[in-house]
Amino acid sequence: MAAPIHNTSETGAHGATTEAEGHGGGGLPQFQTQHWGGQMGWLLVLFFLLYFLIAKVFAPRIRRVMDERRDTIAAAVETARTVQAEAAAQAALAQAEVVKARADSRRLALDAKARVTAEATARATVEEAQVNARIEAAEAAISKTRDAAMIHVSTIANETASAIVEHLTGKAPAAAELKGIG
Repeated sequence: MAAPIHNTSETGAHGATTEAEGHGGGGLPQFQTQHWGGQMGWLLVLFFLLYFLIAKVFAPRIRRVMDERRDTIAAAVETARTVQAEAAAQAALAQAEVVKARADSRRLALDAKARVTAEATARATVEEAQVNARIEAAEAAISKTRDAAMIHVSTIANETASAIVEHLTGKAPAAAELKGIG
């Protein structure tokens, strides 16, 4: 059996027409009005399905996450305010302690200065008394030495006067004459 031989010129023109008729006249099926009814039905089904999923599943989850985030942020802000208030109170307490410590140190410094001044004054008084005692002893010694020297001065003056008179006159003066000199 032999296969029939076709004329390619006929088949080509005729085959193209048959092929176009099999697909519904060509073009995109979305723009053909005969398919619009099914497309609208599926559009509505998908729209309501997506609306239901967003309204009942996704939006509540997002809202819950947003609420948790808002609550977390509010709690963190409140905690930060509390910590800040505590830090301010502790800073004020520390500042008061610093002021008290400064006042105490000033008081201790003044007390120490007064104590050192009192000790120095007492030491100076003791040393001044010792110096005054030494000065009095020295003055007494000087007075004694002067008195002893004055005793010798009249003897020395009598001897000097006697030597001068003897040298000038050639004769020694009498003891009664020398008594009026000393």
